[in-house]
Amino acid sequence: MDCKLVKISTTVPRENADAVRKALGEAGAGAYENYSYCSFSVTGKGRFMPSKKANPHIGTANKLEVVDEEQIEIVCERASAKHVVLTLRKAHPYEVPIIDIIPLISEEDL
Repeated sequence: MDCKLVKISTTVPRENADAVRKALGEAGAGAYENYSYCSFSVTGKGRFMPSKKANPHIGTANKLEVVDEEQIEIVCERASAKHVVLTLRKAHPYEVPIIDIIPLISEEDL
């Protein structure tokens, strides 16, 4: 079974979500059949504590931060996933964004 699609997921501060989504769409992610720029989002709270060595977009060293974030999920072809992830890293404001990449199987392969 060869997966042709992957789902890429990340969390981003809410004020940066539209810019990240736009960059992903421009990179070809979110294209599915007759649609483009398709994504799904949920909002929540991100929590982290930057170390003294960190260069955080938000927060200060050794202080717990709580940020309103949006989780963005988007589908892309596996063949273009590396390019999409590189684009995501460039568009994302965080020094070290968390990025999940999940292989998807088709209904025919069930």
